[in-house]
Amino acid sequence: MNKGYETGVIKIDNIRPVVEAGLIPARGQTGFSQQISCRIFSHGTDVIRGQLKYRPPNEKSWKEIPMDPDKNDIFRALIKLERQGIYRFRIEAWFDDIMTWFQNFIKWMNSGEDITQDLESGIILLNGIKRKASKSESAKIDLFLNSIRGSNEITSINIDSINAISQKYAFKRSFAKSREFQINALPEHAYYGAWYEMFPRSQAPSEGKSGTFRDCIGRLPDVKEMGFNVIYFPPIHPIGKTNRRGKNGIIPSGKGDPGSPWAIGNASGGHKAINEDLGTMDDFRKLIKSASETGIEIALDIALQCSPDHPYVKEHPEWFYHRPDGSIRYAENPPKKYYDIYPLNFQCENYMELWKEIKSIFEFWIGVGIRIFRVDNPHTKPFNFWKWLIDGINNEHKDVVFLSEAFTKPSVMYELSKLGFHQSYTYFTWKNYDWEIREYFTELSNPEISSFFLPMLFTNTPDILPYVLQNGGRPAFVLRAALAATLSPLWGIYSGYELCENAAIPGKEEYLDSEKFQIKNRNWDAPGNIREFIGRLNEIRDSKKQLQRHGNVHFLHTDNPNIVAYTRTDPQLSSILIVVNINPNEIHSSAVETPEDWQASAEEFEVKDLITGENILWAKGKNTVKLVPDYRCAMILERQ
Repeated sequence: MNKGYETGVIKIDNIRPVVEAGLIPARGQTGFSQQISCRIFSHGTDVIRGQLKYRPPNEKSWKEIPMDPDKNDIFRALIKLERQGIYRFRIEAWFDDIMTWFQNFIKWMNSGEDITQDLESGIILLNGIKRKASKSESAKIDLFLNSIRGSNEITSINIDSINAISQKYAFKRSFAKSREFQINALPEHAYYGAWYEMFPRSQAPSEGKSGTFRDCIGRLPDVKEMGFNVIYFPPIHPIGKTNRRGKNGIIPSGKGDPGSPWAIGNASGGHKAINEDLGTMDDFRKLIKSASETGIEIALDIALQCSPDHPYVKEHPEWFYHRPDGSIRYAENPPKKYYDIYPLNFQCENYMELWKEIKSIFEFWIGVGIRIFRVDNPHTKPFNFWKWLIDGINNEHKDVVFLSEAFTKPSVMYELSKLGFHQSYTYFTWKNYDWEIREYFTELSNPEISSFFLPMLFTNTPDILPYVLQNGGRPAFVLRAALAATLSPLWGIYSGYELCENAAIPGKEEYLDSEKFQIKNRNWDAPGNIREFIGRLNEIRDSKKQLQRHGNVHFLHTDNPNIVAYTRTDPQLSSILIVVNINPNEIHSSAVETPEDWQASAEEFEVKDLITGENILWAKGKNTVKLVPDYRCAMILERQ
């Protein structure tokens, strides 16, 4: 529980958002209103006032706004995070003697008690304020007192006319304040994005040759048409030749096999070089510029490992693990060994030399124009290394964003986010049943998690072809896209998803003829594609702030386990209701609860399905929906 300073009279606790008791800044979204809440309580029934004081980035003076009381001693306030950087805040509380007196006075008056002395008590309190108030403010206080003296009607007595005056000048009895906490308002590309992963070498318009960065420029309109604003490339560096893996990962490779991009480095260079088959550094810079002009960021994969041919192997053999015979150890994940990769030893004797070299890799690509890095397997490197690296980079480049690709224990995934990774891969790929989806995203929306952990939902990856996509056909691709695009502000697909590619190695969640080991040419307009549906999802996301906010997924009851229903909320906007048939093979119907904030409407009202544009008559309580696999497997509803 997040505690504030306690006077022994008023207690402030349960402050949110707070991470690790305030040792780590919570994360906010620049351009959004940030809710800050706490619990304030004391003995007795005296009225308590809560106030939020905050200081925006690079400002010396504090701003203050009143906190609104809610049920169970909860107080809330909203501040607009108008610019990127650290916002500092604390909470203050005190007894409001004027309001306490007034509430008691009304109760006694209502019960017929003698209120003569109680009125005198109020006059004494208000006269104390009058001594500090201006003439116009004093006149308002006199009018208020006259209204009490001459009224027998409780409803005609309104303290609102002097409330602001009393708050301005009244003594803050039993004043308490919390300690200071921080919120880091992140840049937009850290908390909101639609990612499209593609291999540059597979973008050639014709078969028989490697695609290039120039070919990637040609694909920008296609990617933009689907609504993606980030293109993510696997490693673009020279690929090792020793133990190069061929088609479907076999060793040895065949003639012309391009190898795995994650086996980084050969005689022509390492992590600061470009695979010459893809083009030149100038070509890459032109791609970054063209993408930016299209409204797309380029994200780059940094895999901190080397092929046996990487220059580091000869120049710094001490940076690697060694076997008893002195040879360098290959990468291992028992029972597998990866003979085309050497892992780096981040705790070697001269580890700081290695760390500084790795930092220089990121700095090099930042200099080229990259602002987003997807980091491969960060959970296999020491925590203190990531803290040192990300702090060092972000101190100099505050708009640089790190995505953690760590499929590991929740504790490790969460720790990596606390250490500085802005975004993280998730277990979404394996959450298929209604109870799995509800439990997982309820956890991720818990303020204790959402204050620091920003989930990235990939429908598929070059490594993972989920069984639901293998077996569910095109309807599965549609429904999983609908879920990913609406359960988090961050989502993405690996190219080929829009074509519903699902040829798998039997019995495995792996692609047959994986693009990791070969060039794959495609017809991007192939029949049966779902590009239009994906584009519509991203168009809806871009237009609705509720779908851009983290930590706001709330599940509603359905009476059919094949259908999930949830809202995406915003403190200042009406909820968006999403309903999805998660069974790709069958038509299903279910009664669905009406979102709580819709209940204040008339008995019947219209909602709009943002996917189809259709207006639907909706009623309070429960409504029945029928969802058909494929394009009608989901509804995204907005109250009109």
